[in-house]
Amino acid sequence: MSDKRLAVVTGAARGIGRAIVMELLNQGHDVVGLDINTEQLAELEKASGEAGYQVKTAAVDITDTAKLTETLTQIDKDGGGIGILVNNAGITRDKLMMQMDEDDYDILMSVNLRAAFMATKAVLRSMIRNKFGRIINISSVAGVMGQAGSANYAASKSGLIGMSKSIAREVGKKGVTANCIAPGFIQTEMTEVLADAVKKAAMQAIPMKKLGKPEDIAKTVAFLASDDAGYITGQVLCVDGGMAM
Repeated sequence: MSDKRLAVVTGAARGIGRAIVMELLNQGHDVVGLDINTEQLAELEKASGEAGYQVKTAAVDITDTAKLTETLTQIDKDGGGIGILVNNAGITRDKLMMQMDEDDYDILMSVNLRAAFMATKAVLRSMIRNKFGRIINISSVAGVMGQAGSANYAASKSGLIGMSKSIAREVGKKGVTANCIAPGFIQTEMTEVLADAVKKAAMQAIPMKKLGKPEDIAKTVAFLASDDAGYITGQVLCVDGGMAM
C-alpha cells in the first residue's frame, strides 16, 4: 500500500492547521482542510496553489455533529478512504476558574474535545476496513502540566490525551494508530494576543529560550502520519522546547 494517503485536517485555515496542511501536501498526500472560516479557506487554497499544490477545502462548523459526520463520510467515500485524520481545531476562553461561566466551558469542550471524538468516530470504521489509519490529535502542554487561567482548555486537551490512548488500545491490532502532539508556546495568531507578561513567563519556562513555529508541529504530524511511525501509538509527543519535561 502506498504511503501517500488522503488526509483531513480540522482547523486548517490558519496557524498550526495551515502549516500542517502545507507539510502534508509537501509529503505528497491528498489533503482536505476543514474550517468554519470560508475567507481563510480561500486564502489557504490560494497559498497552496502558489506553492504548486492543490488542497481541497470544506467550510464546516465542527460543533454541528450531523454536518461534520456527513462531510467526513462523503470525503471518505469520494477519496477511497481517509487514511490520516488530524484533529487540530481548537479555541480558548481563558478566565480564572472562579470567573469562568458554563458557556466558557461548554463551547470550548464542544470544539476542542467533542468534535475530535465525533470526527474520529466518523472515520474509524473505514480505517479499520482499510487496515490503515493515523489519528493525530493536537493537544497542548496545558493538557500535560495544567495552566492557570485555562482550566477549561487544559481539561479539553487532557481529554484528547486520554481519548487517544483509549483508541490506541481499541484499534491497535487493526493497523490504526492514535497519538497526541502537545505543542508548547507556538508563534500563531492565538499566542500573539497574549499579554507580554504571559509571553515573558513562558519564555522563562522554556529551556530552549525561544517560541516554536507552526512548522515544528507540522513536521511532527507528517512523521506520525508516515509509515515510519507505524509502531508508535498511544503516545504524547511534547513539541515545546523542553517546557513540560
